[in-house]
Amino acid sequence: MEACPLRTSVIGSYPFPGWLELASHHLSAFGADDLAELQRDAVIAAVHDQVEAGLDVLTDGEQTRLDFNLSFYGYIEGISLESSSRRRFGPPAHDQRGRHAVLGPLRAPRGLGAVEEFERLRQVMTAGHPGLGVTLKASVPGPYTLSGRLIPNAELGYPDRWALAEALLPMVRFELERLVAVGCKEISVDEPSMSCYAHREDTRRFVDLFNRTVETVTGRTRVCTHLCFGNYKARAVGPRQIAPMFPDFLDFACDEMHVEMASREFAELELIHRIAERCDVAVGVVDVKSYHIETPDEIARRVRRCLELVPAGRLVLAPDCGLSQTARWASRRKLTSLVLGVRQVRSALGLPGATGGVGMH
Repeated sequence: MEACPLRTSVIGSYPFPGWLELASHHLSAFGADDLAELQRDAVIAAVHDQVEAGLDVLTDGEQTRLDFNLSFYGYIEGISLESSSRRRFGPPAHDQRGRHAVLGPLRAPRGLGAVEEFERLRQVMTAGHPGLGVTLKASVPGPYTLSGRLIPNAELGYPDRWALAEALLPMVRFELERLVAVGCKEISVDEPSMSCYAHREDTRRFVDLFNRTVETVTGRTRVCTHLCFGNYKARAVGPRQIAPMFPDFLDFACDEMHVEMASREFAELELIHRIAERCDVAVGVVDVKSYHIETPDEIARRVRRCLELVPAGRLVLAPDCGLSQTARWASRRKLTSLVLGVRQVRSALGLPGATGGVGMH
């Protein structure tokens, strides 16, 4: 990553515009062309905010998904989609997200939709921001994380979550291959469930599952992974400790590993040095669970702390997680502070990308 030290990036998701939230509750009122226009307009809005902030790496904001992974189940055959969760009232938590029964062999003959998302993003960038020197990233949930919303069915050969993950693995791998084939230069294979449950599961088994998922695209695109502790409604779902993942997770076959830090007050920050010995490390320096808006000076101080442990050529700066659970007004301000703070440090170190206004590269 030496050509772009201290890259600014995002994980994947971005808040929906208010009008898209409203439309999502009335989808039956729209025709197919209306829905396609809604999707494209939402991506334009998400791209606008990221370009305006001045990020080096951006995504489509996952504007066409219902949460970062739930829409993928609509592409999978052999399951019955649960229309509502078993608990609808009370404080929000992960048990308010539906789980789907497995009724037959799991297949995804149409792919998982990520390729179409990436191509839409590229079209929007080409039409609205031609020649802008940013990297377009696609994000795909990994098979273990995807398996968490399916109910095992031993009679069909899926007795537990591991069996479901194995069945999903070739679908995810094929989607990654398709993304590479259409020219995607950076893909994040997000496995937050692995980090959430590393304290109680076989971490070597996690490594094997991840590496087999990405084995056919390794070296053909920049493979990233995102590890956090859950962010549905800004709630964590696992013990927020990185240590149980190590040393095994250091064997992930990835070019960039992202870890959540800001919301944990940078506990275990010293461990990013170990990640950087193997690959680039993306550090969450923006807390997506808090409505405190970090100032550029705060971001700069956090970046300097990271640089005491990791060389600039190995360091990526990002929010802790996707921004879909953070209001759009706050997300915009947080991303702007992220970029301005990093540029302060770049300027002080005389690194490329140190000059220019927000949104200009």
